[in-house]
Amino acid sequence: MDGILVLDKPPGPTSFDVVRRVRTVLRLKKVGHTGTLDPAATGVLPLCLGDATRVAGYVTERDKAYEALVRLGEETDTQDATGKVLASAPVPAFSPAELEAALDRFRGTFLQVPPMYSAVKVQGKRLYELAREGKEVERAAREVTVHRLCLVDRGAEQLRLEVHCSKGFFVRTLAHELGRALGCGAHLQALRRTRSGPFTLSQALPLQQLEALAADRAGLAARLVSVEVALCELPELRVGPADAERVRHGVPVEGHGWYAGMGKLRVTGPDGKVLAVAEVDASGRLRFSRVLVQP
Repeated sequence: MDGILVLDKPPGPTSFDVVRRVRTVLRLKKVGHTGTLDPAATGVLPLCLGDATRVAGYVTERDKAYEALVRLGEETDTQDATGKVLASAPVPAFSPAELEAALDRFRGTFLQVPPMYSAVKVQGKRLYELAREGKEVERAAREVTVHRLCLVDRGAEQLRLEVHCSKGFFVRTLAHELGRALGCGAHLQALRRTRSGPFTLSQALPLQQLEALAADRAGLAARLVSVEVALCELPELRVGPADAERVRHGVPVEGHGWYAGMGKLRVTGPDGKVLAVAEVDASGRLRFSRVLVQP
């Protein structure tokens, strides 16, 4: 069974817990997720099954979208609702203009420091492991992009936001830094991922329905998303039958200089099936990142 299964993760389990559960229920050896969600977070979690695990890294690189609930007036050590409150302050009656000015600081491309309670690795150890040991280490800031940040609703002590961002962006850190910008402190109270790359909530299967579907292999197969759809956001380079055979064998293909500098491409054969992920160098030659179809 090969393809991408889009799940709606419930609060509680980690992304790795979900992977283990799917392996057990579907009796599959090869299952991988395409970007972690915190245990308390919910929403879109695409899982690659079987041979589709070979494209997991490319799906992970795509943009994400979230609905976030931010609690004003309290900072926590984890920057979310699972942590210990470190500081609290009264929440002023912010005007729409004041809120918009604070949000505008977090639009566009900028550097963000990953939180200590995260799965980022430093010197071979995940940051949350160090944090649980009471250690705080220096973290390198990483470039992130927020394509869209909108205030959907507000209450006396809460803000509901929609966020469309690049891979590697921490919404909990956005909440924390937004609280600092407003001067009252804040943390992330709830988070729901609504999109991951091309995958949306409308495609997502609630995790609790997985067992019921597991016995219906045809029904399960019908829910799987193909590799072609998973990589649809990559530009397409379609080759003819002769070049398709070369690609299957990993043999460099010449004559595609027009695609040079475009970054990663999905190389497809005459039937539209994805054969490989590749880039075109300055000489017009295909350089393969991953050949997906074997001869």
